[in-house]
Amino acid sequence: MPKKPVFHFNAARREIRIGSRHFRLPQHPRTRIALGTGLIVGGTLGFLPVLGFWMIPLGLLVLSQDLPAVRRWRRNFVVRMERRGTKRPMRNNGRPDSKPAQERPDGEM
Repeated sequence: MPKKPVFHFNAARREIRIGSRHFRLPQHPRTRIALGTGLIVGGTLGFLPVLGFWMIPLGLLVLSQDLPAVRRWRRNFVVRMERRGTKRPMRNNGRPDSKPAQERPDGEM
């Protein structure tokens, strides 16, 4: 059974799902940019109570809805994480980068 993701971002519906909670993003781009910027600025003050460093990635996620540079960064990150999660087939006795043993001319290995 596939593992259900804890986090999901749906850009078409302007929705973020974290765990079992769904959050809708504002429809106006200026409001989303202000919200994302505010989250990042608040995240830099993460050492204070109530605010936290968790606000920085959330702010980048909100900004990725409207800013192409941040969207590319987010997409590259998602692709890397998906590749990391897939299992690579093992070769050569379980060692992925090992070369096969070559025999010596006298018949010993």
